[in-house]
Amino acid sequence: MAEARCPASCGEFIQGWIGGSEKLVSCPIDWFSTVEVREGVPSGEERPRMRQMLEQVVAHFGYSVTVANSLSIALDSTIPVGKGLASSTADIAATAVATARHLGETLSESILAALCVNIEPTDSTIFVLPTLFSHLNARTQFSCQAAPAVDILLLESDTTILTEDYRRHQRESALFSHAAALDEAWHRLQQSCRMQDPRLLGEAATQSAVASQTLLAKPLFSQLLALVEEFDLYGLNVAHSGSVVGLMLDVRKHDAEKLLWQINRLDGDSHYPRQHLVKMVAGGVR
Repeated sequence: MAEARCPASCGEFIQGWIGGSEKLVSCPIDWFSTVEVREGVPSGEERPRMRQMLEQVVAHFGYSVTVANSLSIALDSTIPVGKGLASSTADIAATAVATARHLGETLSESILAALCVNIEPTDSTIFVLPTLFSHLNARTQFSCQAAPAVDILLLESDTTILTEDYRRHQRESALFSHAAALDEAWHRLQQSCRMQDPRLLGEAATQSAVASQTLLAKPLFSQLLALVEEFDLYGLNVAHSGSVVGLMLDVRKHDAEKLLWQINRLDGDSHYPRQHLVKMVAGGVR
C-alpha cells in the first residue's frame, strides 16, 4: 500500500496569454486530495481519470496491464468539485505518485506534468514552487522562488463549471488583447517571490483577475475590488475557468470578520454562500 496527497488551488495567481501561449501559475491552498493505492480488486466507485492515471503510470514503468488490474484506488478529498479548485489535478497527480510509490518507483515533477496533461489540462499545483506552466501541453515549466506567505478568504459559489465547457468558448481575441497585461503580471509575480513581497503578489493576481472578467465574469467583482482598497488587502485572485474568488490578506493585519460582514452586506452570501479562511501552501505531491 502507498499513499500520496496533492493540494487544491484557489484558482490561479495568473492565467492567460503569456510569452506566446496559454499558461498559468496556480495558487495552492491547505485543502488536499489523498489517494491510497493498494493490492485489490478495482472498485466501481473509482473516478475514471484516476484509473486512467494508474494504468498510465504502470505502463510508464514497463509493468503489464495485469499489474494495473490488481490495484485498487481509494480517495479522501476535502476539495469541492467543479469550482476551479484544481480538484481533478489533485486527484490524478496524487494517484500517479501513490501508484509509483506502490511500485517502488519515483516520478520527477516534469514526468508527472507530462503524464497529467496526457489526461487533461493540469494545474501547476503539482510543482513545489510557484511555476509558470503551459497547462495544455507541459512544454513550459518555469519555477520561481517560494511565494510570500498569504492567507486567503475563499468565496465559494454554488456555480459549477467544467473545464471542458469553459474551453469550448471562443477566447482567442480576449486572450490576445490582455497579453501585455499578463506579461506584466508575470513579471510582478516573479518579483514578489524574489522580494518576499505579498503586495506585489496581490497586484499580479489582481491584474490577471481583472483581465479574466472579459472571459468569465465573477459576480460582485467591482464591489470586491473596492473592498480590497477599503481594507488595504494584498489583492484578489480568481479561478479563471471556475467560480471561486480569493481575497488575499494577512489575518494578523487584516480584520477578516469585519471583511466577511461587509461582503454579506453586499448580499455576497447569495452569490458566495460558503466562505472559508485558508492558507496558501507550497505545491507538490506529498
